[in-house]
Amino acid sequence: AVEAAFAEHGDRIACLITEASPGNMGVVPPEPGFNAFLAETCRRHGALFVSDEVMTGFRVSRSGQWGRDGAVEGWTPDLMTFGKVMGGGFPAAAFGGRADVMAMLSPEGPVYQAGTLSGNPIATAAGLATLRLATDEVYARVDEVAVAISTAATKALSSAGVPHVLQSAGNMFSLFFTDAAAVPDYATASGQDTAAFKAFFHAMLDRGVYLPPSAFEAWFCSSAHDDRAVQQVLDALPAAAEAAGAAQ
Repeated sequence: AVEAAFAEHGDRIACLITEASPGNMGVVPPEPGFNAFLAETCRRHGALFVSDEVMTGFRVSRSGQWGRDGAVEGWTPDLMTFGKVMGGGFPAAAFGGRADVMAMLSPEGPVYQAGTLSGNPIATAAGLATLRLATDEVYARVDEVAVAISTAATKALSSAGVPHVLQSAGNMFSLFFTDAAAVPDYATASGQDTAAFKAFFHAMLDRGVYLPPSAFEAWFCSSAHDDRAVQQVLDALPAAAEAAGAAQ
């Protein structure tokens, strides 16, 4: 579809914007080489490749999804967007990219870009503190927590006989309540058993664990999840899985 679009409209396409690893339908990681294909296609047609790392940036690694597979596969975005994690919980966003593209912005270039909250001092201070404190040890801990919780969740659901698929992009993951072997796209994600998810969600909530309230959202872990918090999640999972099974 991408090749067909560029073949028909290539000279009119200014840029291609994509999530580095989709998370707005649940986590649907890109097939190996897919981002590299997009980057190369854009390069051949003179379009900018814009990678949306609002979810993955500074979360799945210090350098986001690009840091996980871009360097290995040989692709680099022309522009990248960031938010969420970068602000340490405060409303913040940023974009950056190739020097020649960024040079188009004023005062160096002719393109004026501004926003009401641009450079907000509180959000900026919180974001800088977050990035300075996000050491390799912190990322290792977050990865460890994500593995512990996702592994326990899929084990509990399997024990309760609940069809599901676990998918992840680094420490960002989703559980899809489906009997499909994998969830490669929105069409498959939209076919999951939302009634089972609803029962699972409320059973977890009754036990003090607040999950993302939609079957189409990603699960996030953080350095704030200490051993006590993780154990509370693990303790709640078996009963929640049974509730999901009963709702099928």
